[in-house]
Amino acid sequence: MTFAALGLSAEIVRAVSERGYTEPTPIQAQAIPVILKGGDLMGGAQTGTGKTAGFTLPLLQRLMAKPVAGKAPIRALVLTPTRELAAQVEESVREYGKYLPLRSMMMFGGVNINPQIKQLHGRVDILVATPGRLLDHLQQKTVDLSHVEILVLDEADRMLDMGFIRDIKKILAVLPKQRQNLLFSATFSDEIKALADGLLTNPALIEVARRNQANELIEQRVYPVDRERKRALLTHLIKEHNWFQVLVFTRTKHGANNLAEFLNKDGISAMAIHGNKSQAARTRALAEFKTGKLQVLCATDIAARGIDISELPHVVNYELPNVAEDYVHRIGRTGRAGSEGEASSLVCIDEKKLLHDIERLIKREIPVVQVPGFEPDPRIKAEPILNGQNRGQGGGQGRGQPRSGGGQARSGGAPRAGTAGKPAGGGAGRGAAPVLHRSGGRGR
Repeated sequence: MTFAALGLSAEIVRAVSERGYTEPTPIQAQAIPVILKGGDLMGGAQTGTGKTAGFTLPLLQRLMAKPVAGKAPIRALVLTPTRELAAQVEESVREYGKYLPLRSMMMFGGVNINPQIKQLHGRVDILVATPGRLLDHLQQKTVDLSHVEILVLDEADRMLDMGFIRDIKKILAVLPKQRQNLLFSATFSDEIKALADGLLTNPALIEVARRNQANELIEQRVYPVDRERKRALLTHLIKEHNWFQVLVFTRTKHGANNLAEFLNKDGISAMAIHGNKSQAARTRALAEFKTGKLQVLCATDIAARGIDISELPHVVNYELPNVAEDYVHRIGRTGRAGSEGEASSLVCIDEKKLLHDIERLIKREIPVVQVPGFEPDPRIKAEPILNGQNRGQGGGQGRGQPRSGGGQARSGGAPRAGTAGKPAGGGAGRGAAPVLHRSGGRGR
């Protein structure tokens, strides 16, 4: 099937082909015809499935079907949970609509509001915004949403996780009653279903992967380690296997900052990205990470939502998420668009229940790899995870060298002899350590 066969105009198909896409992904093939017909849609799609084009392409087509001359009102509104995702979506709108007379704008907080007000004085057909900053404009009466024909809620599950439900309801209250509504979510919780019931009218339901299922192209593994030695193990893995473009997840902003600082001291270029960072700092970190100048990006779940890299090779769960569904979303950052990827989780005794919840959700056991010299001490007892942080991971502990038995973490930045020639992200060192199976687990 081609994009033209889906009913898209020659101008849109031309822009799509210039980006190197020839065939629609499954969600695009299913969503585009539904949206073009004007119906409401509830789309279940993990990241990396082509979801953004799945709604931006038909959105552009529908607006062009009823062109407006002169200073057009805002006719399409896309709400996203994070600044990074807003920038990503608006860039897609511009790229796919480059041969159309439509104009788009992105709007988010953390930057001066005055340039946004000035831009709103001009033509804006499509507005991509985060809820908080959009409410600021509504309160100042600097934006008019009374002519919105199409509303898109992108990553609705994350917006609810971030507490945006009140903001969303305030925004919905000022929109025209007659409009097309499109809701996309990686997971369908009861809260999402409740939101959809109040928002959508006879929606088409599209799910391109089994609910909460991890991508089969992602090689998942668990590394058991004491909580005090996670940082030393992470350094060892990065250097031993010559990993580049490593996205590392922490539970807290404080944890991301401390880990990035530790890695830099150990000769690994790293930066943290989270909500407390300025927009300029986040943009710079993301740009350097995409080009490979930055080896490791330490991120919280919320900040990572806007990271869009087509072939991200490595995701590391430095700390397992408290919510099992977030694990699926985290590792969905790799193994995208048909590429293979690796998802590694450093698991201490405190996180055994979280690991069990994840395996129950994805309906499979994750292979365990024990790195020699980093075997957990059986005398250490589990402790509760307080404020999202394991004890001993926020300060200066964990710098101890591995016990004898091989694979020592080194203080220098160079990889071990013999690894420098391995391709970055090519899975160097796969299978180097033995895979251990839990008692009673299935052989694999």
